Amino acid sequence: MSSRREARERVLQALYAQEIGGGRIEQTIDRLIKPHFKEDRKILQFARSLFLRTLDRRADADEIISQHTNNWELSRIALLDRLVLHMAICEFLDFEDIPPKVTINESIEVAKAFSTDNSGQFINGVLDSALTDLHRNGRIKKSGRGLIGMQSIGEQSNS
Repeated sequence: MSSRREARERVLQALYAQEIGGGRIEQTIDRLIKPHFKEDRKILQFARSLFLRTLDRRADADEIISQHTNNWELSRIALLDRLVLHMAICEFLDFEDIPPKVTINESIEVAKAFSTDNSGQFINGVLDSALTDLHRNGRIKKSGRGLIGMQSIGEQSNS
């Protein structure tokens, strides 16, 4: 398992704890994220940033999810699936160095590990649709490694 995969899994757990229990955000980080990445400051920083940015983008992510889940109310989407989608949308919009296809693949794997049997397929469909739309609307800003695969997304959005 990649270190970033483990970070995503820990962030999902922290988001779930925050959603269910509330409390101080720093306390959630101190208890659920920091202990696992003491030895790797780079991964700790990634996990911390992903957690905080995902929390900040909740409303925006919910709006994007709603646009790409026809006939589904947000409240009917499994909480873990919704949190995985929140993280992925945050990565699309705020992490310029992560290729969108990596985000989608990692999200599918995390959903398979923590949610239902159908979650991977559901996550894939929503994220693929959302990515195409976000790219078409100029909201995806990638640089460096994050540009990998972006040409194929541009071709999809022009079809």
